[in-house]
Parts: sequence; structure tokens; C-alpha cells
Amino acid sequence: MRDYLLTLCVTAAVTYLLTGPVRKFAIATGAMPEIRARDVHREPTPRLGGIAMFFGLCAGLLVADHLQNLSSVFELSNEPRALLSGAALIWLIGVLDDKFELDALIKLGAQMISAGVMVAQGLTILWLPIPGVGTVALTPWQGTLLTVALVVLTINAVNFVDGLDGLAAGMVCIAAAAFFLYAYRLWYGYTIEAAAPATLFAAILMGMCLGFLPHNMHPARIFMGDSGSMLIGLVLAASAISITGQVDPDVLKLFEGSTRQATHAALPVFIPLVLPLTIIAIPMADLVLAIVRRTWKGQSPFAADRGHLHHRLLEIGHSHSRAVLIMYFWSALIAFGTLAYSVHSTSMWIVLGVVALSAIGLVLLLLPRFTPRAPRWAQSVVPPRYRRRKPPAVPAEAEGEAVEEREPVPAGVNGATAIGHRSRFTDRSKAGARG
Repeated sequence: MRDYLLTLCVTAAVTYLLTGPVRKFAIATGAMPEIRARDVHREPTPRLGGIAMFFGLCAGLLVADHLQNLSSVFELSNEPRALLSGAALIWLIGVLDDKFELDALIKLGAQMISAGVMVAQGLTILWLPIPGVGTVALTPWQGTLLTVALVVLTINAVNFVDGLDGLAAGMVCIAAAAFFLYAYRLWYGYTIEAAAPATLFAAILMGMCLGFLPHNMHPARIFMGDSGSMLIGLVLAASAISITGQVDPDVLKLFEGSTRQATHAALPVFIPLVLPLTIIAIPMADLVLAIVRRTWKGQSPFAADRGHLHHRLLEIGHSHSRAVLIMYFWSALIAFGTLAYSVHSTSMWIVLGVVALSAIGLVLLLLPRFTPRAPRWAQSVVPPRYRRRKPPAVPAEAEGEAVEEREPVPAGVNGATAIGHRSRFTDRSKAGARG
């Protein structure tokens, strides 16, 4: 665990330290597009944040290659090299898009080529565990098509959800954390070496997102752009492909008792037939809804609009920060709820806890104007917006003026005379203060 934490920290530090210079570079090169109709920010903001994230990825892989406990991943598997090759290609296309606004079809072709590069180097789905059936071996063509489809879906899901400050990086970080915990359990809990690359990829992905988030939280000083969103989407897809297509459920049979039970034990991170990636269900659902919505209107599936889930949260009255936190909440609930169910699938407390948290999430959705206040003992650790406001202190001189102004008006004095009385009282107070 220490080696993974060291890799995560190095990746986060490199990403964080490089984001500032990258921001200056983006401003100097003019990578600051004009505000579009669908944007929610009010000032032009530089993009190209994916440059810092890519160098963070390279730093994480370089450090892991020199660590004793992680160097075996590079010796026994070609997956890290496959990931770096596909990431470099998709990152270059993203940088060009952030600067020159490439056509959507060109980006789609680049995504498919990047996935094909990874498949050619061994990062592909070899078999598909199906609950109730068992392990189904895939032909090379089937594995290639399924891998490319999963990479393209994940990249566009992350790209579509990148609409608010800190939203995409935070949601991908939550998904990567769930991936890391489950892959680490397979690697060290079941001693399955095939899960080691996915564990490393997830740790590096968390570092990339955590290092970029301080610069990207609202109000964002820099955007990751397509160079960042497509990059982290590809790394997340590579983690899912590695642990899904390379880990044989027959190995889990030694611990679980049968192939069917082993398949069910690994189900939370395996690819179901309908929803390819359950732990990023929110971005996937947003992607599907966007495609249906745009095609229903006769538009291109890649035509931008303001109909995404985060846009709808803003329309019903949620603030920018609260909309992001709500999306974080639902992503964490689905990801870690699925993770907890994979560990204790027979426990009803997990199901009841997920139901209770879902009810809390629905209440938060229906109360956009409600601002919770933290208890007094937690005032020093929560953001200022959630602290209890203290009444402003009134100076002694101002208090004296207020007392004179509130002095009762004698009976029988009309409104004009009353105003004159109050004015004289106020003037005397001010004169006394000056004296």
C-alpha cells in the first residue's frame, strides 16, 4: 500500500506543480476560447490543463517502474506501455482540439485509434464473465470491438460531464478510488497478479485528479479541456478493461467455491451487458440521455447543448458548488455502494444504507434554496458559507445614536414635528461625538 500511496502522491504533486505554468502557457498561446451559450462561467478561462495531467501520468508510471514492489507490473505485463501509448495519442489530439477546435468526427476517429493502439499491445478484453452463465471466451475480433466500444463510451461520458468547475475531475477521482479498492482487494486479498496493473492505473488516476482539482474548483483558474477529459476517460477505461478482461474468474473459484459464485463475487467491476461501467453510471446515463435528446431533435449526437444533468441542477435553483457536490454524492453512492455490496453481498444493512442515502440525496435535490448550518463545535473546519453568522458588533457611539433616535415622540406632535425632533436628537449626538 505504501508504494501505491507514494505513486499517487508523486503523480498529484507533479500535476499540481505543473498546472500553474501550464496556465500561463495557455494564456500566452491564446488557448482561451470565447464564452459560448452553453457555458456557465462568465470570464474566458484558459484550457490545456490536460498537459499537466499527462506529465503527472508519466511521472507516476516512471516512479512505479523504479519501486521494488511495483516494478514487476512492468516486467510481467505490457499493459503500462499500452496505456502510455494510447494516452499519448489521445492527449495530443486533445491539445490540438483545445487550441484549434477540431471536428467531432476527427476526435471520434482519434479515440478509436487510441483504443486500437492499446489493443494491439495487449490491453484488451479476453473473456467476459456473465452472471448465471460463467466465463465466455471472446474471439480476437469480438474482444477488439468490445474494447474499442468501451474506451469510446467512457471517454465521451467523461467529456460530456465536464461542464462545471471541478465536476469531471472529482467524479473520475471517486470512480478511480472505488476501482483501486476493489482491484487492491483482488491483488492482495486473493493474490491475483493480473489485478496489479489495474490497481496501479487507478492509483495514478486518483493522483492526476487530486493534483488538478485545487486549480479547477469553483471559481476555476484553468480548465482541463479535451486534452484532460479524454485522457482521464481513457485511463479509467484502461483500468476497467485490465481488471475485466485479464482476471480469470476461474482463479476466484478457488476462493469462492464455483465459477458462478466467482463471477458474482467479481460482478461489481465486471462489465454487464447493458451498462458497461457501473461505477461511472452517472456520466454514462448523462451520455445516453444526451444522445437520445439530440437525435430526437434531429441534431448531431455531438452537438453541444445545455441539457446535461449538471445544467438541470443549476436551472432548478442549485448553486454552482452545490450542483457539483450533489453529483459527487450520487457518484460516490453508486460506486462505493456497489463496492460494499461486492464485499458483503448477503448483508441487508448495505442495501438499507444505500436506500437511506438515496432518500437523503432526493431531499437535497428538492431543496435547492436550503443552506445547512454546521454545529458550533465544527465552525472552524467547514467553509464560511456553512458557518453560523454572528450579529455585527455595534459601537458604543452608534448605540447612543440609536437610543436617541428611538426616543418616544411627545403626544400631540405631528409627523413633520416628529421628524424634526429625531433630526435634532441625531444632530446633537453627532456634535457630541465630534466634540
